[in-house]
Amino acid sequence: MRVVIARFPFDLIKTEVQDAMKGIKPEPITGESVLIGSRHYPVKQVGEIITRQDRRDFTAGEVTRALTRLGFTCRSAPPATRTPLEEASAMLQTPAAPEWDPES
Repeated sequence: MRVVIARFPFDLIKTEVQDAMKGIKPEPITGESVLIGSRHYPVKQVGEIITRQDRRDFTAGEVTRALTRLGFTCRSAPPATRTPLEEASAMLQTPAAPEWDPES
């Protein structure tokens, strides 16, 4: 199937993508991801391997659209979570003091 990533056309087949990712260890997922076989990969990692381009040359959306068209299951970025320190800090926040009204 012909897809365009970073303004360049690529003729990709699902099995070729699967073969290219065999033996590749998935990086930690911080954004959009794709399921290839039984592993979840960041779409930027997959895009870099299948296009042989630098990750800065394309967007995650371009690769996600291409992989979805090929039949892969893609996930959006995980929701942002607070660190334990941020959670504790939020729990310690005091409510704002009422504004002082000079006429009361």
